[in-house]
Amino acid sequence: MTLPYTYKSVPSTLPPSVLADGASSGKARYVVSSGGHAAHPDEIIASCQQLEDHINKLRAETEATIRKWEESNQARELAEKRRVAPGWLDREEKLLQPIHSSSKAGAQSEASILEGQLAEQSRKVTTSPMIPKNEGEELDRAFGGLALR
Repeated sequence: MTLPYTYKSVPSTLPPSVLADGASSGKARYVVSSGGHAAHPDEIIASCQQLEDHINKLRAETEATIRKWEESNQARELAEKRRVAPGWLDREEKLLQPIHSSSKAGAQSEASILEGQLAEQSRKVTTSPMIPKNEGEELDRAFGGLALR
């Protein structure tokens, strides 16, 4: 095939874009995205650094906001405690102290209470005049009038 006389050869690199800023025109933009955007690797690295700085700034602001929120919650709870019991948190001496008992001590006290109740019931049972002192007397009283055949 023969070429026309008006044919001009195409240069191996494209001229800089009219839309791009002229500051970075010295660098060849040879990284092309799928969307058609061309950039130099240094520009991509700078963009990533700016994004990282922005994310770090947002993270710091968020952490500060959360910290302020937690401090305000603690201050609100402290104010509520001071409203309910004024002066309690301000003094060192505490008149009322909770007693911490272990589960074993609680179980022993419950067992001693039950033993005391059983001892009282057994005293009441043995001192009652209606109940005989042993099973033999009780059987004689129930079946004593029956004759054997």
